[in-house]
Amino acid sequence: MNKSLLHILHQDFDVSEEDFKEAQQACLEQNATLAEILIKKQVVTEIQLLEAYSKLYNIPFRPKLFVETFDTDFTQHISIQFLKKYLIVPVKSAQSVQGETEMADESALQQNDKEKAFIVINDPSLFPPLDDVLKILAWNDVDFVLSTRDSILSLINTAYDSSRDTAQQLVEDMEENANDIISEIEETSDLLDDTSDAPIIKLVNHIISQSVKSGASDIHIEPYQNSFKVRYRVDGVLYDLLTPPKWMQPSLISRIKVMAKMNIAEKRLPQDGRFEVKIGDQSIDIRVSTIPITHGERLVLRLLNKSNTLFRLADLGLNNENLEILNQLITSSHGIILVTGPTGSGKTTTLYSILSKINSSDINIITIEDPVEYQLKGIGQIQVNSKIDLTFAKGLRSIVRQDPDVILIGEMRDQETADIGVQSALTGHLVFSTLHTNDAASAITRLKDIGVEPFLISSSVIAVIAQRLVRVLCKECREAYNPDEETLERLGFKVGQSDTPTIYRAKGCSKCFNSGYKGRIGIYEFMVLNEELQNMILKTHDSHQIKKEANRQGMTSLYDDGIQKVLNGTTTISEILRVTQT
Repeated sequence: MNKSLLHILHQDFDVSEEDFKEAQQACLEQNATLAEILIKKQVVTEIQLLEAYSKLYNIPFRPKLFVETFDTDFTQHISIQFLKKYLIVPVKSAQSVQGETEMADESALQQNDKEKAFIVINDPSLFPPLDDVLKILAWNDVDFVLSTRDSILSLINTAYDSSRDTAQQLVEDMEENANDIISEIEETSDLLDDTSDAPIIKLVNHIISQSVKSGASDIHIEPYQNSFKVRYRVDGVLYDLLTPPKWMQPSLISRIKVMAKMNIAEKRLPQDGRFEVKIGDQSIDIRVSTIPITHGERLVLRLLNKSNTLFRLADLGLNNENLEILNQLITSSHGIILVTGPTGSGKTTTLYSILSKINSSDINIITIEDPVEYQLKGIGQIQVNSKIDLTFAKGLRSIVRQDPDVILIGEMRDQETADIGVQSALTGHLVFSTLHTNDAASAITRLKDIGVEPFLISSSVIAVIAQRLVRVLCKECREAYNPDEETLERLGFKVGQSDTPTIYRAKGCSKCFNSGYKGRIGIYEFMVLNEELQNMILKTHDSHQIKKEANRQGMTSLYDDGIQKVLNGTTTISEILRVTQT
């Protein structure tokens, strides 16, 4: 078989006999499969190897699989770990297993009226696990299909995800067996001793997985006098997820505190913790915050999906004018660029997108953050740690001795941090940071309030960017309508005007969870400090006067940028009013 495989690889992909034999030897030394070694040593790509296997074993190869519905009964009999280890997934479906192109002429993949069984595999040389799967399922008349690692893992995750009970179903099952479950909880002093089959553990896992699947950014666990509520925030808006019975409250909260390595005995003081989970191929970092309230402990879980790809600057929602201004600003050799807005307004995402844009081998970029939200290749990132007194100010003092070209400060929280940031900017460093202010002009007032002298602000800050996130209309269900007179006036049009634009509003469909919105985009306010604004800052730090001067010089406000996105059909005027409070 190896000789035949070598012949195909040599003929089709110019693999030498020497490289092939080295791979065979490495298999014995590293206890790995031939396929793993060939791909690891870059002798061939995964697709090339699968194409060779397809010829060798006469098994059809599908680089990407498209199976909308299939029987997931096998998930009750075979563990997900086994299938992921050997990259095998059994598919029984009325559909054919289709690839990127139509394969209707191939007998192995014909569409039949009855269900057809397939075993999708990545390495056909692994006979024992294949035999095990066939014995467990007792399937007859089975065909085999080759596919890539990613496609198989995606199918496995889909199967096990769809076969799981919902969190609501778990709550209902637990209510039916309340007495038994309560006695189990009372007997187990340490929740770490519970098995993964424990109902509370399963419930917490389902709450997190459903929230991640819905694209939630936060989970709120809120106790009241006679009730207990779980909510999640999707696209900036809170929705009810569950209302479990009150008796579940202590054990559910304790389970989350155990996961976050908090003190479960301490219920009178606020606590912070964090933990990581994997859901399929997604890695989720979860920050947990607890506070004691009248009827128990209130928890908020902030979900950070580390698997998400970073945005490009062009994808953030910047109009052409602001994008051009930003591209010029980030090429500056020194100065401070501040990004402002409330918590959850996308400031960190904007800064990471900027760092990704300017990141190159010829500049040294160092960040200090709380927490480090994305891992950026080629960039030194420091995590603030209050337990060992590693604060922004202390870390920043060390950073400036590391010969940086660009510095990112997660937040200017105090005078010491701000002063070091200003001095860094004045000594030839480009500094990025964030502030919690309502608009761009208020950043100047905030810096003055924390103790930075006006002459230092005017000479170091080169721009302030205020931003908010607005929900994007679902393109599948948005509907055009004729706005009323008040709305037209807000948009800058008169009733009966001939060039009135098409305005859309949210409707709701199954693809957007009936909210009418899907995803979010930024609205921005760019205040670039020119000579006039710098002189004004020396005279006053009144944000209203600074904003008035910036507007006079042509600054587009958050509200005006939002209105442009309403006019181009991206969002609604109610969304703009919600985030700008104008």
